[in-house]
Amino acid sequence: MGSRRDYYRDPNAPKANSLVPGGSALIVDEHGAVLMQRRGDSGNWSLPGGAMEIGETLEQCAIRETKEETGLDIEITGLLGIYTDPEHVIEYGDGEIRQELAVTYYGRVIGGSIRVSSESTAVRFLGLDELAGLPVHESVRLRLQHHVEQRDSPYLG
Repeated sequence: MGSRRDYYRDPNAPKANSLVPGGSALIVDEHGAVLMQRRGDSGNWSLPGGAMEIGETLEQCAIRETKEETGLDIEITGLLGIYTDPEHVIEYGDGEIRQELAVTYYGRVIGGSIRVSSESTAVRFLGLDELAGLPVHESVRLRLQHHVEQRDSPYLG
């Protein structure tokens, strides 16, 4: 597992050299808690998701990544938003510096059981009040805030 460092609205951030579409899923349980994983590379709690692969749609990417990272099978039920902030860049240990290009879908669990993957140290549903006190990157907090707002249309940004 490589290292990862997020830069967010940091004037000293390195210049991006890569743009990779990614998909993630925001899934809530019957109590309103959100499915989160604790990333092994940064220690932050995050939504399940990752980079799109050739031969799949972005929806299929979000479904596959959620299965790989959490053990749960989901279906896509909507679109929370499109997140393409050029002031959010992610530096990886191999020299890649990626500009954010992420689509976050709403999903619901249709099968599987929670398990921790090699990419994470924990997976569980967390209440929004619990998440307030945990390490969560600002870009993920923005998605959670958009979810709380119950917006009439997806965020486009």
